[in-house]
Amino acid sequence: MKMLIKSFFYRILRIIYQDINKNLSPYSLKELYTYAFRQKILGYNRSVPWPVHFTSQIKCPEKIQRGNKYPGYGSGCYIDGRCGIIFEENVITAPKISIISQNHDIEDFNKYTENKPIRIRKNSWIASGSIILAGVELGEHTIVAAGAIVTKSFPEGNQLIGGNPAKVIKKLDKYRD
Repeated sequence: MKMLIKSFFYRILRIIYQDINKNLSPYSLKELYTYAFRQKILGYNRSVPWPVHFTSQIKCPEKIQRGNKYPGYGSGCYIDGRCGIIFEENVITAPKISIISQNHDIEDFNKYTENKPIRIRKNSWIASGSIILAGVELGEHTIVAAGAIVTKSFPEGNQLIGGNPAKVIKKLDKYRD
């Protein structure tokens, strides 16, 4: 009976968020319904098609491709997808991160430059307070340390990066599925 009730509530969530059937296990029903109420009823991040914390801000969600996790699920995130962001499978984003895919033209601050999309490869973790800037590519199984500012690409993978500007701190073993 309990599974039947749980299944019913997940079906309702699938109506609210069309792609919510991707990897529900880390998220509780209570959290998902709280997020759905704040997003769809109160209007915080209403245009975002996945659950997002009401204190997070997502720009141009239609240009953000995501894997099985919810970028912006943590509090206080700023994710600007105007030039595109690609999150592959199992990319975890912590609270208070900033991912900014667009930049101002240095000769005319009223114009923006075109950049390639930010790409964050699978099995990566963006820790709290870190910032990823336009055009960056992070390799598979890259951990961005808390407070790091990533201004250039680190495509190799299996690494821990951190600092300002970010640099490789440590090589990591291959990710265990």
